[in-house]
Amino acid sequence: MTTKASVWPRLVTCLSSLKLYLTALCLVATVFVLLQICSFQITQRSLSLPPALLTYLKHQPDQTYENKTAYLVEKLRESVTFLPLKDIRFSNKPLEGHTWFMSSLFDNQTRGEAQYQEFPSDSSKGRLLCLKGIDEHDGAWNYYALAWPEALPTNAILQEGLTFVSYNHYDYGNLWHGLTAAVPFVSWSLRNRCEKPQKWVLYHWGELRFWMGHWVSEILRATYGQEPEFLHFVDENKPVCFEKAVVMRHNEAGMSRERRLEVFDHVRCKVRNYCNITSAETSRPRIGMTLLLRTGARSFKNESVVINVFKKECERVDGCVLNVSYSDNLTFCDQVELMKKTDVLVSPHGAHMTNLFLMDRNSSVMEFFPKGWLKLAGVGQRVFQWGANWSGMRHEGTWHDPVGETCQFADTDRRCMSLVFKNAMIGYNETYFGEWARLVLGKVNIRKKESPEHNKGYGSVDVCPQC
Repeated sequence: MTTKASVWPRLVTCLSSLKLYLTALCLVATVFVLLQICSFQITQRSLSLPPALLTYLKHQPDQTYENKTAYLVEKLRESVTFLPLKDIRFSNKPLEGHTWFMSSLFDNQTRGEAQYQEFPSDSSKGRLLCLKGIDEHDGAWNYYALAWPEALPTNAILQEGLTFVSYNHYDYGNLWHGLTAAVPFVSWSLRNRCEKPQKWVLYHWGELRFWMGHWVSEILRATYGQEPEFLHFVDENKPVCFEKAVVMRHNEAGMSRERRLEVFDHVRCKVRNYCNITSAETSRPRIGMTLLLRTGARSFKNESVVINVFKKECERVDGCVLNVSYSDNLTFCDQVELMKKTDVLVSPHGAHMTNLFLMDRNSSVMEFFPKGWLKLAGVGQRVFQWGANWSGMRHEGTWHDPVGETCQFADTDRRCMSLVFKNAMIGYNETYFGEWARLVLGKVNIRKKESPEHNKGYGSVDVCPQC
Protein backbone atom coordinates (compact mmCIF):
# COMPACT_ATOMS: atom_id res chain seq x y z
CA MET A 1 0.00 0.00 0.00
CA THR A 2 1.43 3.34 -1.13
CA THR A 3 1.31 6.23 1.26
CA LYS A 4 1.13 9.96 0.51
CA ALA A 5 4.66 10.30 1.71
CA SER A 6 5.99 7.95 -1.00
CA VAL A 7 3.93 9.48 -3.92
CA TRP A 8 4.99 13.06 -3.44
CA PRO A 9 8.69 12.66 -4.34
CA ARG A 10 7.72 10.83 -7.55
CA LEU A 11 5.31 13.60 -8.50
CA VAL A 12 7.99 16.23 -7.91
CA THR A 13 10.46 14.30 -10.06
CA CYS A 14 7.92 13.93 -12.87
CA LEU A 15 7.03 17.60 -12.86
CA SER A 16 10.72 18.54 -12.91
CA SER A 17 11.34 16.31 -15.94
CA LEU A 18 8.36 17.83 -17.77
CA LYS A 19 9.59 21.34 -17.09
CA LEU A 20 13.03 20.47 -18.38
CA TYR A 21 11.49 18.88 -21.46
CA LEU A 22 9.38 21.98 -22.17
CA THR A 23 12.40 24.24 -21.70
CA ALA A 24 14.42 22.19 -24.14
CA LEU A 25 11.51 22.19 -26.61
CA CYS A 26 11.25 25.97 -26.41
CA LEU A 27 14.97 26.32 -26.93
CA VAL A 28 14.90 24.14 -30.05
CA ALA A 29 11.90 26.05 -31.40
CA THR A 30 13.68 29.38 -30.83
CA VAL A 31 16.83 28.22 -32.62
CA PHE A 32 14.71 26.95 -35.52
CA VAL A 33 12.91 30.28 -35.84
CA LEU A 34 16.20 32.19 -35.72
CA LEU A 35 17.67 29.98 -38.44
CA GLN A 36 14.64 30.59 -40.63
CA ILE A 37 14.96 34.34 -40.15
CA CYS A 38 18.67 34.25 -41.04
CA SER A 39 17.95 32.13 -44.08
CA PHE A 40 15.29 34.60 -45.20
CA GLN A 41 17.67 37.55 -44.77
CA ILE A 42 20.43 35.80 -46.73
CA THR A 43 17.94 35.06 -49.48
CA GLN A 44 16.85 38.68 -49.52
CA ARG A 45 20.47 39.84 -49.78
CA SER A 46 21.16 37.35 -52.54
CA LEU A 47 18.34 38.84 -54.56
CA SER A 48 20.28 42.12 -54.68
CA LEU A 49 23.36 40.52 -56.30
CA PRO A 50 24.00 41.02 -60.03
CA PRO A 51 21.82 38.63 -62.10
CA ALA A 52 24.86 37.22 -63.94
CA LEU A 53 26.53 36.28 -60.65
CA LEU A 54 23.31 34.75 -59.29
CA THR A 55 23.02 32.64 -62.44
CA TYR A 56 26.63 31.59 -62.13
CA LEU A 57 26.24 30.63 -58.45
CA LYS A 58 23.01 28.75 -59.17
CA HIS A 59 24.36 26.63 -62.02
CA GLN A 60 27.86 25.99 -60.70
CA PRO A 61 27.44 25.29 -56.99
CA ASP A 62 30.14 22.64 -56.90
CA GLN A 63 32.89 24.60 -58.65
CA THR A 64 36.21 24.95 -56.79
CA TYR A 65 37.56 28.32 -55.76
CA GLU A 66 40.18 28.15 -58.52
CA ASN A 67 37.57 27.47 -61.20
CA LYS A 68 35.38 30.29 -59.97
CA THR A 69 38.35 32.68 -60.06
CA ALA A 70 39.26 31.60 -63.58
CA TYR A 71 35.66 32.09 -64.67
CA LEU A 72 35.52 35.62 -63.26
CA VAL A 73 38.90 36.53 -64.77
CA GLU A 74 37.64 35.37 -68.15
CA LYS A 75 34.54 37.50 -67.73
CA LEU A 76 36.72 40.52 -66.89
CA ARG A 77 38.83 39.81 -69.95
CA GLU A 78 35.76 39.71 -72.17
CA SER A 79 34.38 42.91 -70.65
CA VAL A 80 37.33 45.08 -71.75
CA THR A 81 35.82 47.68 -74.09
CA PHE A 82 37.89 49.49 -76.71
CA LEU A 83 36.86 53.04 -77.62
CA PRO A 84 38.07 55.15 -80.58
CA LEU A 85 41.10 57.30 -79.77
CA LYS A 86 39.53 60.11 -81.76
CA ASP A 87 36.09 60.99 -80.43
CA ILE A 88 34.31 62.59 -83.38
CA ARG A 89 31.89 64.36 -81.02
CA PHE A 90 34.74 66.81 -80.32
CA SER A 91 36.27 66.83 -83.80
CA ASN A 92 35.23 70.43 -84.47
CA LYS A 93 36.96 71.77 -81.34
CA PRO A 94 39.95 69.54 -80.50
CA LEU A 95 41.78 72.21 -78.52
CA GLU A 96 38.83 73.62 -76.57
CA GLY A 97 38.12 72.13 -73.18
CA HIS A 98 37.94 68.36 -73.22
CA THR A 99 40.18 66.85 -75.88
CA TRP A 100 38.98 64.41 -78.52
CA PHE A 101 41.90 62.07 -77.74
CA MET A 102 40.95 59.39 -75.18
CA SER A 103 37.96 61.58 -74.32
CA SER A 104 36.49 59.33 -71.62
CA LEU A 105 39.53 59.81 -69.36
CA PHE A 106 40.54 62.83 -67.31
CA ASP A 107 44.00 64.23 -66.63
CA ASN A 108 45.91 64.49 -63.40
CA GLN A 109 48.03 67.52 -62.58
CA THR A 110 50.79 68.12 -60.09
CA ARG A 111 51.24 71.75 -59.12
CA GLY A 112 53.30 73.54 -61.74
CA GLU A 113 53.44 70.51 -64.04
CA ALA A 114 51.81 69.67 -67.35
CA GLN A 115 48.56 67.72 -67.31
CA TYR A 116 49.17 63.99 -67.62
CA GLN A 117 47.74 60.49 -67.23
CA GLU A 118 49.59 57.60 -65.62
CA PHE A 119 48.78 53.88 -65.81
CA PRO A 120 48.42 51.98 -63.56
CA SER A 121 47.44 54.50 -60.90
CA ASP A 122 44.77 55.22 -58.33
CA SER A 123 42.77 57.14 -60.94
CA SER A 124 42.80 54.08 -63.25
CA LYS A 125 41.96 51.82 -60.28
CA GLY A 126 45.12 49.84 -60.94
CA ARG A 127 44.25 49.12 -64.57
CA LEU A 128 46.74 49.18 -67.45
CA LEU A 129 46.42 51.17 -70.64
CA CYS A 130 45.87 49.10 -73.79
CA LEU A 131 46.08 50.44 -77.35
CA LYS A 132 44.95 48.85 -80.60
CA GLY A 133 44.92 49.80 -84.28
CA ILE A 134 47.40 50.54 -87.05
CA ASP A 135 45.73 53.43 -88.85
CA GLU A 136 47.91 56.36 -89.95
CA HIS A 137 45.08 58.37 -91.56
CA ASP A 138 42.04 58.28 -89.26
CA GLY A 139 42.30 58.28 -85.48
CA ALA A 140 38.74 56.95 -85.18
CA TRP A 141 40.11 53.56 -86.31
CA ASN A 142 42.64 53.37 -83.51
CA TYR A 143 41.44 52.40 -80.06
CA TYR A 144 42.18 52.46 -76.33
CA ALA A 145 40.92 50.57 -73.28
CA LEU A 146 41.77 49.93 -69.63
CA ALA A 147 42.30 46.40 -68.33
CA TRP A 148 43.39 44.77 -65.09
CA PRO A 149 46.84 43.15 -65.25
CA GLU A 150 45.32 39.75 -64.43
CA ALA A 151 42.70 40.01 -67.19
CA LEU A 152 44.29 41.50 -70.30
CA PRO A 153 42.29 41.34 -73.55
CA THR A 154 42.50 38.20 -75.67
CA ASN A 155 45.61 38.20 -77.93
CA ALA A 156 47.06 41.17 -76.07
CA ILE A 157 50.82 41.75 -75.98
CA LEU A 158 52.31 43.10 -72.75
CA GLN A 159 54.90 45.84 -73.33
CA GLU A 160 57.26 45.81 -70.37
CA GLY A 161 58.85 48.85 -68.77
CA LEU A 162 57.84 52.49 -69.12
CA THR A 163 56.20 53.78 -72.30
CA PHE A 164 55.58 57.44 -73.15
CA VAL A 165 52.39 58.03 -75.17
CA SER A 166 52.26 61.43 -76.86
CA TYR A 167 49.31 63.14 -78.53
CA ASN A 168 50.35 66.14 -80.62
CA HIS A 169 47.79 68.26 -82.45
CA TYR A 170 50.58 69.47 -84.75
CA ASP A 171 53.54 67.29 -85.77
CA TYR A 172 56.84 65.77 -84.62
CA GLY A 173 59.02 66.87 -87.54
CA ASN A 174 58.86 70.61 -86.83
CA LEU A 175 61.48 71.66 -84.26
CA TRP A 176 59.11 73.80 -82.19
CA HIS A 177 56.12 71.45 -82.18
CA GLY A 178 58.33 68.43 -81.53
CA LEU A 179 60.09 70.13 -78.62
CA THR A 180 56.86 71.27 -76.96
CA ALA A 181 55.61 67.67 -77.16
CA ALA A 182 58.82 66.31 -75.58
CA VAL A 183 59.32 68.86 -72.78
CA PRO A 184 56.48 67.65 -70.48
CA PHE A 185 57.85 64.10 -70.60
CA VAL A 186 61.29 65.35 -69.57
CA SER A 187 59.64 67.23 -66.72
CA TRP A 188 57.82 64.05 -65.63
CA SER A 189 61.11 62.14 -65.66
CA LEU A 190 62.83 64.79 -63.53
CA ARG A 191 60.01 64.45 -61.01
CA ASN A 192 60.37 60.65 -61.01
CA ARG A 193 64.08 60.02 -60.43
CA CYS A 194 64.95 60.54 -64.12
CA GLU A 195 63.06 57.41 -65.16
CA LYS A 196 63.65 56.65 -68.85
CA PRO A 197 61.11 55.34 -71.35
CA GLN A 198 61.72 52.02 -73.07
CA LYS A 199 59.33 52.98 -75.88
CA TRP A 200 57.48 55.97 -77.31
CA VAL A 201 54.04 55.87 -78.96
CA LEU A 202 53.27 58.91 -81.11
CA TYR A 203 49.82 60.09 -82.20
CA HIS A 204 48.82 63.03 -84.38
CA TRP A 205 45.04 63.57 -84.33
CA GLY A 206 44.84 59.96 -83.10
CA GLU A 207 46.78 58.77 -86.16
CA LEU A 208 49.95 56.77 -85.58
CA ARG A 209 53.34 58.31 -86.28
CA PHE A 210 56.63 56.40 -86.18
CA TRP A 211 59.31 59.07 -86.20
CA MET A 212 60.41 62.45 -84.89
CA GLY A 213 62.48 65.01 -86.73
CA HIS A 214 66.23 64.51 -86.45
CA TRP A 215 66.73 67.61 -84.27
CA VAL A 216 64.04 66.55 -81.79
CA SER A 217 65.38 62.97 -81.69
CA GLU A 218 68.84 64.34 -80.92
CA ILE A 219 67.43 66.40 -78.04
CA LEU A 220 65.85 63.25 -76.57
CA ARG A 221 68.96 61.17 -77.16
CA ALA A 222 71.06 63.76 -75.35
CA THR A 223 68.57 64.11 -72.49
CA TYR A 224 67.98 60.40 -71.82
CA GLY A 225 71.32 59.01 -72.98
CA GLN A 226 69.63 56.62 -75.40
CA GLU A 227 68.03 56.55 -78.82
CA PRO A 228 64.25 57.07 -78.66
CA GLU A 229 62.50 53.89 -79.82
CA PHE A 230 59.06 54.25 -81.40
CA LEU A 231 56.60 51.40 -81.03
CA HIS A 232 55.19 49.94 -84.25
CA PHE A 233 51.76 48.29 -84.11
CA VAL A 234 51.77 45.46 -86.66
CA ASP A 235 48.41 43.73 -86.18
CA GLU A 236 45.11 45.57 -85.76
CA ASN A 237 43.68 42.57 -83.91
CA LYS A 238 46.47 42.37 -81.33
CA PRO A 239 46.20 45.02 -78.61
CA VAL A 240 49.33 46.20 -76.83
CA CYS A 241 49.00 46.72 -73.07
CA PHE A 242 51.64 48.63 -71.16
CA GLU A 243 53.18 47.61 -67.87
CA LYS A 244 53.56 51.33 -67.16
CA ALA A 245 52.47 54.23 -69.37
CA VAL A 246 52.48 58.01 -69.13
CA VAL A 247 50.21 59.93 -71.51
CA MET A 248 50.56 63.62 -72.43
CA ARG A 249 47.88 65.10 -74.65
CA HIS A 250 48.17 68.87 -74.06
CA ASN A 251 51.93 69.32 -74.64
CA GLU A 252 53.39 71.75 -72.09
CA ALA A 253 50.03 73.30 -71.14
CA GLY A 254 49.75 73.75 -67.39
CA MET A 255 53.49 74.01 -66.69
CA SER A 256 54.55 77.00 -64.61
CA ARG A 257 57.31 79.28 -65.89
CA GLU A 258 59.54 78.24 -62.99
CA ARG A 259 59.17 74.58 -63.93
CA ARG A 260 59.82 75.30 -67.62
CA LEU A 261 63.02 77.13 -66.67
CA GLU A 262 64.20 74.11 -64.69
CA VAL A 263 63.44 71.71 -67.54
CA PHE A 264 65.10 73.86 -70.22
CA ASP A 265 68.15 74.34 -68.00
CA HIS A 266 68.38 70.57 -67.63
CA VAL A 267 68.00 69.87 -71.36
CA ARG A 268 70.46 72.65 -72.28
CA CYS A 269 73.07 71.17 -69.97
CA LYS A 270 72.51 67.62 -71.23
CA VAL A 271 72.72 68.69 -74.87
CA ARG A 272 75.96 70.61 -74.37
CA ASN A 273 77.54 67.64 -72.63
CA TYR A 274 76.25 65.34 -75.39
CA CYS A 275 78.03 67.50 -77.99
CA ASN A 276 81.15 67.80 -75.80
CA ILE A 277 80.76 71.55 -75.62
CA THR A 278 82.05 72.62 -72.22
CA SER A 279 82.82 76.07 -70.89
CA ALA A 280 86.54 75.36 -70.85
CA GLU A 281 86.66 74.14 -74.44
CA THR A 282 84.44 76.79 -76.02
CA SER A 283 86.19 80.00 -76.97
CA ARG A 284 83.62 82.76 -77.21
CA PRO A 285 83.61 86.51 -77.72
CA ARG A 286 82.66 88.85 -74.91
CA ILE A 287 79.48 89.60 -76.85
CA GLY A 288 78.41 87.23 -79.60
CA MET A 289 75.83 88.40 -82.17
CA THR A 290 74.50 85.75 -84.56
CA LEU A 291 72.50 86.28 -87.73
CA LEU A 292 70.80 82.91 -88.18
CA LEU A 293 69.50 83.17 -91.73
CA ARG A 294 67.17 81.19 -93.96
CA THR A 295 67.14 80.37 -97.65
CA GLY A 296 63.91 80.51 -99.62
CA ALA A 297 60.72 81.23 -97.68
CA ARG A 298 60.97 84.07 -95.13
CA SER A 299 64.55 84.91 -96.04
CA PHE A 300 65.75 88.51 -96.42
CA LYS A 301 65.37 89.99 -99.90
CA ASN A 302 68.76 91.69 -99.62
CA GLU A 303 70.92 89.80 -97.15
CA SER A 304 74.07 91.83 -97.80
CA VAL A 305 72.40 95.07 -96.70
CA VAL A 306 71.00 93.43 -93.53
CA ILE A 307 74.36 91.85 -92.68
CA ASN A 308 76.19 95.16 -93.12
CA VAL A 309 73.75 96.96 -90.80
CA PHE A 310 74.32 94.53 -87.93
CA LYS A 311 78.05 94.24 -88.63
CA LYS A 312 78.42 97.99 -88.38
CA GLU A 313 76.53 98.16 -85.07
CA CYS A 314 78.45 95.21 -83.63
CA GLU A 315 81.75 96.89 -84.48
CA ARG A 316 80.73 99.90 -82.40
CA VAL A 317 80.74 97.73 -79.23
CA ASP A 318 84.02 96.61 -77.73
CA GLY A 319 84.41 92.82 -77.88
CA CYS A 320 81.36 92.20 -80.10
CA VAL A 321 81.77 89.63 -82.87
CA LEU A 322 79.19 89.01 -85.61
CA ASN A 323 78.61 85.48 -86.89
CA VAL A 324 76.49 84.85 -90.00
CA SER A 325 75.14 81.29 -90.31
CA TYR A 326 72.47 79.38 -92.19
CA SER A 327 70.46 76.87 -90.17
CA ASP A 328 70.24 74.33 -92.99
CA ASN A 329 74.05 74.12 -93.26
CA LEU A 330 74.65 73.19 -89.62
CA THR A 331 74.71 69.80 -87.92
CA PHE A 332 72.86 69.42 -84.65
CA CYS A 333 75.99 69.89 -82.55
CA ASP A 334 77.08 72.81 -84.76
CA GLN A 335 73.84 74.52 -83.81
CA VAL A 336 74.42 73.78 -80.12
CA GLU A 337 77.94 75.22 -80.26
CA LEU A 338 76.80 78.30 -82.17
CA MET A 339 74.09 79.03 -79.60
CA LYS A 340 76.60 78.61 -76.78
CA LYS A 341 78.58 81.53 -78.31
CA THR A 342 75.50 83.71 -78.94
CA ASP A 343 74.32 86.57 -76.74
CA VAL A 344 72.09 88.21 -79.37
CA LEU A 345 70.19 86.07 -81.88
CA VAL A 346 68.95 87.90 -84.99
CA SER A 347 66.69 85.81 -87.23
CA PRO A 348 63.64 85.66 -89.48
CA HIS A 349 60.73 83.79 -87.93
CA GLY A 350 60.96 80.02 -88.43
CA ALA A 351 61.31 76.66 -86.71
CA HIS A 352 65.13 77.04 -86.63
CA MET A 353 64.63 79.69 -83.92
CA THR A 354 63.77 76.87 -81.51
CA ASN A 355 67.55 76.76 -80.98
CA LEU A 356 67.22 79.93 -78.89
CA PHE A 357 66.82 77.92 -75.66
CA LEU A 358 70.37 76.60 -76.16
CA MET A 359 71.86 80.05 -75.47
CA ASP A 360 72.91 81.07 -71.97
CA ARG A 361 70.18 82.46 -69.75
CA ASN A 362 69.27 86.15 -70.33
CA SER A 363 70.52 86.18 -73.92
CA SER A 364 68.53 88.33 -76.38
CA VAL A 365 66.37 87.54 -79.43
CA MET A 366 65.40 89.81 -82.36
CA GLU A 367 62.75 88.42 -84.71
CA PHE A 368 61.62 89.44 -88.24
CA PHE A 369 58.41 88.77 -90.23
CA PRO A 370 57.19 89.29 -93.80
CA LYS A 371 54.25 91.52 -94.64
CA GLY A 372 50.80 90.21 -93.62
CA TRP A 373 51.82 88.18 -90.59
CA LEU A 374 50.84 90.78 -88.03
CA LYS A 375 47.19 90.72 -89.12
CA LEU A 376 46.74 87.14 -90.28
CA ALA A 377 49.21 84.80 -88.55
CA GLY A 378 47.33 84.67 -85.24
CA VAL A 379 48.96 83.60 -81.98
CA GLY A 380 51.34 81.26 -83.81
CA GLN A 381 53.62 84.19 -84.55
CA ARG A 382 54.27 84.53 -80.80
CA VAL A 383 55.69 81.07 -80.18
CA PHE A 384 59.28 82.27 -79.90
CA GLN A 385 58.26 85.08 -77.59
CA TRP A 386 56.82 82.35 -75.38
CA GLY A 387 59.85 80.12 -75.93
CA ALA A 388 62.22 82.90 -74.90
CA ASN A 389 60.20 83.57 -71.76
CA TRP A 390 60.00 79.87 -70.84
CA SER A 391 63.73 79.24 -71.28
CA GLY A 392 64.99 82.38 -69.54
CA MET A 393 65.85 84.50 -72.59
CA ARG A 394 64.96 88.11 -73.44
CA HIS A 395 62.75 88.56 -76.49
CA GLU A 396 63.63 92.08 -77.66
CA GLY A 397 60.68 92.52 -79.99
CA THR A 398 59.69 91.94 -83.61
CA TRP A 399 59.79 93.75 -86.94
CA HIS A 400 56.95 93.17 -89.39
CA ASP A 401 57.72 94.22 -92.94
CA PRO A 402 55.10 96.81 -94.03
CA VAL A 403 55.98 96.32 -97.69
CA GLY A 404 55.51 93.20 -99.81
CA GLU A 405 53.46 91.45 -102.44
CA THR A 406 49.85 92.50 -102.94
CA CYS A 407 47.13 89.93 -102.33
CA GLN A 408 44.18 89.71 -104.72
CA PHE A 409 41.86 89.68 -101.71
CA ALA A 410 41.53 92.16 -98.85
CA ASP A 411 44.52 92.25 -96.47
CA THR A 412 42.31 90.84 -93.72
CA ASP A 413 41.25 87.82 -95.81
CA ARG A 414 42.86 84.69 -94.34
CA ARG A 415 43.35 83.27 -97.83
CA CYS A 416 46.10 85.83 -98.32
CA MET A 417 48.16 84.14 -95.60
CA SER A 418 48.43 80.79 -97.36
CA LEU A 419 48.53 82.21 -100.90
CA VAL A 420 50.98 85.09 -100.47
CA PHE A 421 52.31 86.01 -97.04
CA LYS A 422 53.21 82.72 -95.32
CA ASN A 423 56.34 82.09 -97.39
CA ALA A 424 57.03 85.64 -98.54
CA MET A 425 60.47 87.24 -98.31
CA ILE A 426 61.41 90.00 -95.85
CA GLY A 427 62.59 93.49 -96.79
CA TYR A 428 64.68 95.83 -94.66
CA ASN A 429 64.80 99.25 -93.05
CA GLU A 430 68.43 100.25 -92.47
CA THR A 431 67.65 103.08 -90.08
CA TYR A 432 65.27 101.05 -87.91
CA PHE A 433 67.51 97.96 -87.90
CA GLY A 434 70.54 100.02 -86.90
CA GLU A 435 68.79 101.81 -84.03
CA TRP A 436 67.23 98.57 -82.81
CA ALA A 437 70.56 96.69 -82.89
CA ARG A 438 72.30 99.59 -81.09
CA LEU A 439 69.67 99.54 -78.32
CA VAL A 440 69.85 95.75 -77.79
CA LEU A 441 73.67 95.63 -77.88
CA GLY A 442 73.78 98.50 -75.43
CA LYS A 443 71.66 96.59 -72.92
CA VAL A 444 73.75 93.45 -73.35
CA ASN A 445 76.95 95.43 -72.88
CA ILE A 446 75.66 96.91 -69.63
CA ARG A 447 74.65 93.48 -68.30
CA LYS A 448 78.08 92.08 -69.15
CA LYS A 449 79.89 94.90 -67.41
CA GLU A 450 77.71 94.82 -64.31
CA SER A 451 77.85 91.06 -63.84
CA PRO A 452 79.83 88.80 -66.20
CA GLU A 453 78.09 85.77 -64.73
CA HIS A 454 74.61 87.33 -64.63
CA ASN A 455 73.43 85.61 -67.78
CA LYS A 456 74.39 82.11 -66.75
CA GLY A 457 71.93 79.46 -65.61
CA TYR A 458 73.21 76.03 -64.62
CA GLY A 459 72.90 75.10 -68.29
CA SER A 460 76.10 77.10 -68.77
CA VAL A 461 78.34 74.85 -66.68
CA ASP A 462 79.76 71.44 -67.42
CA VAL A 463 78.14 69.27 -64.77
CA CYS A 464 74.38 68.77 -64.90
CA PRO A 465 72.58 68.36 -61.55
CA GLN A 466 71.65 64.79 -60.68
CA CYS A 467 68.03 63.75 -60.20
